[in-house]
Amino acid sequence: QVQLVESGGGLVQTGGSLRLACAASGLTFSSYTMGWFRQAPGKEREFVAAITSGGSTNYADSVKGRFTISRDTASNTVYLHLQMNSLKPEDTGVYYCNLEAIMSNYWGQGTQVTVSS
Repeated sequence: QVQLVESGGGLVQTGGSLRLACAASGLTFSSYTMGWFRQAPGKEREFVAAITSGGSTNYADSVKGRFTISRDTASNTVYLHLQMNSLKPEDTGVYYCNLEAIMSNYWGQGTQVTVSS
């Protein structure tokens, strides 16, 4: 059973940095894409960044040059990271970890990121 558990959210001032982590366990897929989405109050969930099992990355235009997605594996668990620099108030929201494979889509419970102006 796949489980995604996020951590690392918090409150930071404009221009600050945060590093999010997502521990993905129970994976049985050899090919998958993992990514981060976020949802601000009153808005729809939006794509932030993704990385494939082959290592290819993709970013939303709004975070290019500021956010970096990475992945590593240890003890049958995949750890997904999102390094967020130069944070802006518009980056505020609940950040969700996502794993997508053939006929499967999983979400974490979310972690709150708040950027104060």
